[in-house]
Amino acid sequence: MKIANRFTALVLGIGGVAAALVLNGQVRAGEAAVVIAAPVVDAPAGSAKTETAVFAGGCFWGVQGVFQHVRGVTNAVSGYAGGKAATAHYELVGSGATGHAEAVQVTYDPTQISYGKLLQIFFSVAHDPTQLNRQGPDSGTQYRSAIFPATPTQRDVAEKYITQLNASHAFRSKLATTLEADTGFFPAEAYHQNYLTLHPNEPYIAINDLPKVENLKRVMPAVYRPDPVLVRKGI
Repeated sequence: MKIANRFTALVLGIGGVAAALVLNGQVRAGEAAVVIAAPVVDAPAGSAKTETAVFAGGCFWGVQGVFQHVRGVTNAVSGYAGGKAATAHYELVGSGATGHAEAVQVTYDPTQISYGKLLQIFFSVAHDPTQLNRQGPDSGTQYRSAIFPATPTQRDVAEKYITQLNASHAFRSKLATTLEADTGFFPAEAYHQNYLTLHPNEPYIAINDLPKVENLKRVMPAVYRPDPVLVRKGI
């Protein structure tokens, strides 16, 4: 459980609309969305019905929960990326010494939603891309902001979008997001899958993650789906 021995939580209005937490004596509000322009350069739709993208943006519970509510996404699996298969285990990744980041593999239909739109969601509501090796109460390289492009086209689109966002000063600071080699994605343990949906009243989820889903619904209503697409058992 990520909140154990880390901070004292004060939840105001369980459900994600109004939540705050006390961290080291300071009150912090749930993450606010940053409204940003779509990427100028995007991947062509093509004829493929299924493609995958891998994003890391802090705790995978919230990132997975956001993408599970996106139209055109057919699956979103929490897991690990950036390290080796032998160390793709929660207890080891938590040490910060494996090279892995908590990540989410998004499977999507590019005829319904583009890779660029997924990036826009990733940067706008799924996490704060300006934080280096941390997200909210979680710190360490395993919580870094990173993209693992599956193709040269994905790398090109992501690289140009980061440049676009930095140049437009869409965020108060430059993005800390790294583009890293796709060395493999390893699904996380079964108890991490669908965590946001299964544990909406857990303080960590209510404070840190449900506001992200609310932000998606509010900021990008055209891509929001009310019923999440859940990971099937036996991944």
